[in-house]
Amino acid sequence: MGTGVYPINLPPRGMTVMLCDSARLLCENIMANRYKKPTKIKIVLLAAIVIGLGTIIAIYIDFRTDAKVVDRIEKSAEPDAALSVDKIQQTATRDGKKEWNLEASSGHLIDKTRQMVLKDVKVTFFLEDDSEILLTADQGILKTNTNDMEVSGNVILKNNEYKLLTDKLSYKHKRRVVFSKTPVKISGTSTQLAADSLKYDLNAKKITLEGGVATTIDEDVSL
Repeated sequence: MGTGVYPINLPPRGMTVMLCDSARLLCENIMANRYKKPTKIKIVLLAAIVIGLGTIIAIYIDFRTDAKVVDRIEKSAEPDAALSVDKIQQTATRDGKKEWNLEASSGHLIDKTRQMVLKDVKVTFFLEDDSEILLTADQGILKTNTNDMEVSGNVILKNNEYKLLTDKLSYKHKRRVVFSKTPVKISGTSTQLAADSLKYDLNAKKITLEGGVATTIDEDVSL
């Protein structure tokens, strides 16, 4: 074979410039993506914070709506309380009928036991004949999952005719029954009763007294 000189065609200068421009654009894209990532992370973190705050606010608003809580929320004196509030008003209804209305000067919600610890309790029970019975006590507990109640301290249960005094009183919401296992005294216009325990069916308007029942009737009463 003979030897010879073969011409080599070099790429034009324009091609070299184009390669440089492509490399420059690639570098710019890489740098831009590097600085976009922290911005995306910041946006995600900000969204998480907003969602968290929204959840807390929603829980607070939901509690205020159900319990009709008014005034300020403050630090609780109860060690296990999740929430403490001033001035509570709550109403219980069944089948569209109002059964009782509760008011208290303060309350402490305890999640572990599903209880609301109340002070200066006032409960109005609504009966089938549209009459009312008023219950007052120094303190009480409302079980938020059943609407059952326990009150104590200067307990008074009264209507237009009678007044009952005792140290402790309980209410079972499902059966609408009020009962006391501590001594009770009942006074009316001309009659006084005393017993070791009491059971009062609100639906039937029936009172059952047990243990050491004593009755006093005014001598001026004509039968």
